[in-house]
Amino acid sequence: MPVRAGVAQTQPMELEIEPGTTPRGVAQAVVQAGFATDARLLYWWFRLSGKDRGIKAGNYEIPLDTSPYALLEKLVRGEETLRAVTLVEGWNFRQVRQALARAEQLKGETEGLSDADIMARLGRAGLPAEGRFFPDTYTYAKGSSDLAVLRRALHAMDRRLEAAWAQRAPDTPLKNAEQALILASIVEKETGRAEDRAYIAGVFTNRLRAGMLLQTDPTVIYGLGEKFDGNLRKRDLQADTPYNTYTRAGLPPTPIAMPGRAALLAAVQPADTKALYFVARGDGSSHFSESLQEHNRAVNKYQRGK
Repeated sequence: MPVRAGVAQTQPMELEIEPGTTPRGVAQAVVQAGFATDARLLYWWFRLSGKDRGIKAGNYEIPLDTSPYALLEKLVRGEETLRAVTLVEGWNFRQVRQALARAEQLKGETEGLSDADIMARLGRAGLPAEGRFFPDTYTYAKGSSDLAVLRRALHAMDRRLEAAWAQRAPDTPLKNAEQALILASIVEKETGRAEDRAYIAGVFTNRLRAGMLLQTDPTVIYGLGEKFDGNLRKRDLQADTPYNTYTRAGLPPTPIAMPGRAALLAAVQPADTKALYFVARGDGSSHFSESLQEHNRAVNKYQRGK
């Protein structure tokens, strides 16, 4: 059947109009859904309006007290009922996929696909999925594909990253936009308060310039994957993996999360600071230090209560 409709009397009509549905078929479905009129009269109203061929396919929710005129205008304008899914700053791609799988009435075309398969479907074969999608709220029509949402998020990140890289500081040690994305993902995970973001980026930038190890816990945690139980142990910091920035110099091989716009800008425009260390104060903010001696005192104060 070209049009499927169903409604409870206390709820709006729900119409799914597929491409190729005739105006007569639309009128019949609307009446079957609970619209209080005759299908033939509604069809002739569509015809007399001169807009009957302009009715657009899609998914609609229409209040039962809607007038025939307002109904037709809604269908001609294609005012579909939209759902929304939010991709959160700092999420990894596993969390993105979980959110899409839970999203209301979103077609799961990625189900059963590997991350690499998904990127190939998006036209980016060989590119890691991690960090490539911009965190935002995306609206979609009922029955839309999760691949379509991912494609929009991918292109949004392309635009945001390009814009940020164009604004990079002239003395940045970052070699390309990909490195900026990786650093931004680390800054995103390390930031507890927005006002600290540029200074955290400054610390990592200083360390990259000096050839120091980044020594950032979120990369180690990312490398542990689902094995991480919430407790980062000394042995984890000593176990060499591509993401262990305590054992390997430079940036990790890929981003570790989705950075937002502020983190992208911080990565390419870090604060002018001489700090090489920072430690969480316990209230979401960070204490920054220029020397290891000062840093050790801050660790004792804020982490060990000494």
